[in-house]
Amino acid sequence: MNADGSNQTNLTNNPAFDFGPAWSPDGTQIAFDSNRDGKYEIYVMDADGSNQTNLTNHPGDDFEPAWSPDGTQIAFASDRDGNVDIYVMNADGSNQTNLTNNPSFDYQPAWSPDGTQIAFSSQRLLNWEIYVMNADGSNQTNLTNNPAFDFGPAWSPDGTQIAFDSNRDGKYEIYVMDADGSNQTNLTN
Repeated sequence: MNADGSNQTNLTNNPAFDFGPAWSPDGTQIAFDSNRDGKYEIYVMDADGSNQTNLTNHPGDDFEPAWSPDGTQIAFASDRDGNVDIYVMNADGSNQTNLTNNPSFDYQPAWSPDGTQIAFSSQRLLNWEIYVMNADGSNQTNLTNNPAFDFGPAWSPDGTQIAFDSNRDGKYEIYVMDADGSNQTNLTN
């Protein structure tokens, strides 16, 4: 659709659930989740809806695709190893690799603008926290460490800050912090 909401067009037109669209950085493709084969998989299609292709094709559920800034990789969440972990694959679906490999629930991957890091939500401390790791899965670091639920990371365009959701004051608000986890500030209050 256009930015003003006009010209809405159904791109997938499939009886299954298709959701979670993510534009490729060059705008030529859209990755999305679909349960067309009875489980959730990551698909990609051209921006006009043509060439819909299943990239993951695995017995586990795969969801929440996020393109790397250079468009060569897609991070996603999957329960294929018994836990929900963050995976990465090449944009053609090859080389699917578990990055977090943790017995907890890791999801909502978000690439840093320079492609060197991935922020994600995790339930490792028995509540939701924001973590960051290098793009190869190394150096997994908790940024929020708060008794409230912190989730939904989104990087600033310059990579210096991360916005996230939190219920620290009893209702859900938008917070921002420096990329190292410092200066956590409620924006919506």
